[in-house]
Amino acid sequence: MKVIITGATGYVGEGVLLECLDNPEIEKVLSVSRRPCGHVHPKLEEYIVKDFMELEAGDGKLEGYDAVFFCAGISSVGMKEEQYKVISHDIPLKFAQIVSPKERMTFVYVSGAGNYNHTDQMWVRVKKSTEDALVRMPFKGVYNFRPAIMWRYKGQKHIQKIQYIFWAFYPLVQLFGGGNTMSEVGRAMIAVSKDGYNRHEVEVKDISILAKR
Repeated sequence: MKVIITGATGYVGEGVLLECLDNPEIEKVLSVSRRPCGHVHPKLEEYIVKDFMELEAGDGKLEGYDAVFFCAGISSVGMKEEQYKVISHDIPLKFAQIVSPKERMTFVYVSGAGNYNHTDQMWVRVKKSTEDALVRMPFKGVYNFRPAIMWRYKGQKHIQKIQYIFWAFYPLVQLFGGGNTMSEVGRAMIAVSKDGYNRHEVEVKDISILAKR
């Protein structure tokens, strides 16, 4: 498989990138980001773009891949809805619109764990709107990943301080099926791209199941 990954300079994207580089199922990885990801590998190619919203359909660098793992994103803490919507809704939809050929591609969008029935929460409202819009696009498959606490992949460099707090609770949440390793997240993305899944929403427990395929 040949895959595109966004957000490789962030925690989730970097973890997924490293799993893909180590995974024999993956032949080539194109990292699309605003700055270099900081890794060098024979499988890896980088496409540095200043503004995702300026990308256009027909961009040859984004054609001919089997899957997109859209891992770019940001926390909603302290952000106004208009700002958050651009990053978590407008940009992923723009990217999904310009990649091709959709009928042979899988699109994986990293959303987030939470109660999606509470649409009064700003981040839920934005993320759910993005998920729904992606599902309506003519891809071979669209899967909205909703991970919670994720244990780092060996060799990760892009780690925010808050991750160390999350990791302190990781052994406890694992007992109740509330966490995944970054390796599991990456393997689950590869699995849905190869064989699909019976639902568009991929929760923490689904990730664990898919990672074992």
